[in-house]
Amino acid sequence: MPLVYDELRLLARAYLRGAGPDYLLQPTVLVHEAYLKLVNQEQANWNGRTHFLAVGARAMRQILVDYARNSKRKKRWGGCIRMDLGERGTLSTQRPENVLALDQALQKLANKDAEKATIVELRFFGGLTVQEVAEVLGCSKRKIEQDWTFIRAWLRRELSDRHEET
Repeated sequence: MPLVYDELRLLARAYLRGAGPDYLLQPTVLVHEAYLKLVNQEQANWNGRTHFLAVGARAMRQILVDYARNSKRKKRWGGCIRMDLGERGTLSTQRPENVLALDQALQKLANKDAEKATIVELRFFGGLTVQEVAEVLGCSKRKIEQDWTFIRAWLRRELSDRHEET
């Protein structure tokens, strides 16, 4: 953990960058909550830094989703769901609805193609590059680039459809 703590903290800070002043979850808290999830796993067998960051990304995703679900700000969806689906995927946590919308879209994508859902998780929540995702999944960088292009289009459609339903 000491070897990757700073990287996890940078990821947490990036997730929470757009959060308003009333957003109670802070980067340090997010990292520490993720750490508690990771150390409580029995028989954890880490295969290097990238693998640990990938698992840490999944833990942070779960924490953010739980926080969004439990948030007292349960307003209607109104407004756009802001997500940057560029090269380095980022998620605005200013509104808990963004985290919930992405989580619901990821669950739907996982039912269709679990590997593509894992790519999104690693990119959004893990902050991994295309090359690092390829290493974690044991495939070529080119395949991840092609999948990422498809995923971004799919997410745009899925999230805009979700917005139009409300």
